[in-house]
Formats: sequence, structure tokens, C-alpha cells
Amino acid sequence: MGSALLTMAVLAGCDPAKGGAEPPPRATDIAPSPSQLSTIAVPINADTAALKRALERAVPRTLWTINRREPRCVPPQEVKVLGRRIDVTPPIACTIVGRVTRGALRLRGEGDEIVVDVPLNARISARDVGGILKEETANGSALAHARIRVELLSDWRTRGTARITYGWTKAPGIDFLGHRITFTEEADAKLRPVVRNVEREVNREIAKIDMRAQAADIWRQSFTTLSLNRENPPVWMRVTPKRILYGGYRIDGRRIRLDLGVEAVTETFVAKRPADPVPVPLPALDNGVPEPQLDIRVPVIAAYAQLQPVVDRALAKRAQRPFDLPKLGPMDVKFGKSTIYGAPGGRIAVGVDVDARLQIRSGDPTRGRIWMTAVPVTEAGSAKVQFTDLVVNGDSDGIGGDLLILLGRNEEFAPLIAEALSQNFTRDVAELETKIRRAVDERQEGAFVIRTRIDGFETGTIRAYGNGLYMPVRMTGGATVDYRPRR
Repeated sequence: MGSALLTMAVLAGCDPAKGGAEPPPRATDIAPSPSQLSTIAVPINADTAALKRALERAVPRTLWTINRREPRCVPPQEVKVLGRRIDVTPPIACTIVGRVTRGALRLRGEGDEIVVDVPLNARISARDVGGILKEETANGSALAHARIRVELLSDWRTRGTARITYGWTKAPGIDFLGHRITFTEEADAKLRPVVRNVEREVNREIAKIDMRAQAADIWRQSFTTLSLNRENPPVWMRVTPKRILYGGYRIDGRRIRLDLGVEAVTETFVAKRPADPVPVPLPALDNGVPEPQLDIRVPVIAAYAQLQPVVDRALAKRAQRPFDLPKLGPMDVKFGKSTIYGAPGGRIAVGVDVDARLQIRSGDPTRGRIWMTAVPVTEAGSAKVQFTDLVVNGDSDGIGGDLLILLGRNEEFAPLIAEALSQNFTRDVAELETKIRRAVDERQEGAFVIRTRIDGFETGTIRAYGNGLYMPVRMTGGATVDYRPRR
């Protein structure tokens, strides 16, 4: 049957006809569109470049300067005479000058923290050292770290917290004539307002990240219909979001990647593209782990028009030799085109026009129509369809009794049609799986780049509806959607 079996149907079943020329009633119930709950990961990315620029503005290149007179750059030199220490030189004064600057800021991630590295460099000089030396210079360095955490509140506002740590890898100071002059305490005092400034700017910039606008855009566009397979047959998945989950964030290069997931009802349609669902306003944020969990039910459907030629070929082949009717003898039979449709109660109805003549009789053939109804069945996990509970009725213009009813109830006739109707969907299911895996592996739909992982593929139970045999196929796995709006 090939891919022609995958045609969307509104199907049904029936009680058998009670005899006479009346065909079994046609089914009016409609096959349900498969519907289930899925969680689709939709992360939001925020660039940290704006935060870095704000910090570059907030933290001056020159953090502070030093210019003061130090009366004891060099302590008095002593000698020991008769056990007593005697100063032989007075203390030597000098002028201490210096500057503490910072290098380029660096942003990186450590787990759920944004780390801003602030390189510090101190250059300290002692000048006019008592007229003895012109200048003595030393350098110091430190690395300050601003550690930032981002909190996303239920109303979509962002809040940042920052803490600053630093340590001198080389404390600023001068080694002069065996004496160490350090300025760590003064440097620490000067750093405190810088730290407060960094914290203030971090919180200000974090608050500017408008997650609500991005989330609202994603939420609105998530009410959509996505193509799972473009043709032979077209398969569509309609997505109707119900809530949005937040599972934290991580730092990915220069981006803050927030772990969001849209929990949505996913419905599958074959052939005609359904209308998109109507968006509703963005709900409050729910905390939870948005584990991607995709659950798709795709119908594999055999249209009755595809079954008719199979039945007609089987009947034409069988008509090449007579049917043997008990007590009446051989009967030559010609079959016209069959009629096949869904009947109420999950049954399939088959009508066949017949010209029949007993070989022992002369005259005109008996003409009429034989009707048969049956129930399609499948075993669990099997894609092979068989038919059971066969009921046969007929009507004819024959004079000597209803020969067609006898023919219809012949031990060969009904099983012949049931066997012709029996189909093996295994190839169709495998074909559908291959197509959908290929179609949804990675593709772009508007502003969304969809990546899908299919882990499970299983068949359900067959049922007859109004215009086809419906076999549901369930696919499970995961899906991630990257939101890439066109700028």
C-alpha cells in the first residue's frame, strides 16, 4: 500500500445489514486527533556584553593615587656600643607616590555564577630619599573577582546579587635598605568604594535584562503548528502551551542561558494543516525542571479507496474457477467492482456485485450484491491487520432461492475477502518513522530552530472509522527549540 495508506480519515463502524438490498449504514463518528502533553525546552539567551560595558564605565581605569611625605622611609641606623644600641644616623624621610590601575575586565562562568575578573596593578615609588637616592620603585598586583548570581522571579523580573573577593598576589610595597614598606591597608581602604560601585552596577544591569519581553514573544509564537513531514503524507503537530517552567541558568561563553521549558498539548494531524491555536497571555513563571519530553501520536491510515483494488484483484483471480456450493454443485461467478467503507461499531463494510450461474442450470445468471461486515484487529505491538467477526448478507433477482446468500456464506468467499483486506502496516510504519526522524532532526520554523530526538516508536490498536483504517503510532523522545528572532 505504501505511503498512500497514510491519508487522514474520519472513520467508523456498523451493525451488519439485516438482509434485503439495503447496504449497511455508513459510519459518522470522526477519528480523534491524537493529543497528549509534551515539554519542549526553549532556552532564553541574554548577552553579557551590556553588563561588561556597564562595568567598564563604572570602574575607573585609575582607582586611586598616592602622594604623601613619609618621615621614616629609612629607619635610624644603629650600632651596639658596650651593650647599648646607639643611633648613628637619623631617620631618612621620602615622598611616596603611586598609582593603582586596573586592566581590562573579563567575564566568565563558574556554574551558576557570572565571574567578573578585575586585574589590579599598583606602582609605588619612594622619591627624594633624604637626598641620598633619587627614587626607588616597586610594583604590586591583585585580582579582584565580582561573583554575580541572577534570580528570575515569578513575575519575570530579574534580580542580581554580587559579592567581591580579591587578594594581592604581590602586595604593593618597597624593599629599601633591608626594610619593607607596604601599603596594603591603604589599598584595601581605597578598594572598598570600588567594590560597592561594582555591586551597584551589577544589580542595575541585571535588572535591565527584560526576560519578560523575550518570554512573552516565545510564548506567543509557541501557539503554532509545526510540520513533521511535508508530503506523502503531510503530517502536522499543533502546539498549545499550558505553562512555562524555569529550571535555572548557566553561563555559556558570553551568554546567560536560562533553562526554560514550555509544557504544551501536542496534537497531530495528517493531510490538511490545522488552524493555529489562539494565544493566551504569558502566565506567571513556574519553578521546575523542564525536562524535554516529546510525546507524539501519528496516525497511519489506510483509505478505503486504497483497499478496493486489492479486494477486486483477489475476487477476479478467484473467479477463474467455480465455487462449489453444497448440494447444488459448481457455480460460475463474475464479480463487479467492490464498495468499501466504514460502518458503525468499528466495523468495515464490503459490498460486491455478483453475476452467478449454476453449471447444472441454463438461463439468465442470478444477479445481485453480497454485503459483508467485519472488525479489524491487531495484536499488541504488531502492525499486521486481520479481520474477524465476519457477517454476510445478500440480495438477488434469482427465482430459485437466494443463491447469493449461499455463495456469500460459502466457506471460501468471506475468508477470501478477509484475507484480501488484511494488511501489514509494518513497512508503512517504518517508512513513516524514517520520514519523521529525517524531517524533525533539525529544522527551522520561523524564529524557532527545532532539534528533536526520537527514542521510542510503537504502534497502537487498529480501528475502522468512516473513511479509513486508523492505526496510531506513538513516538517519544525530547525536543529543544532555540529561539532566534530575525533582527
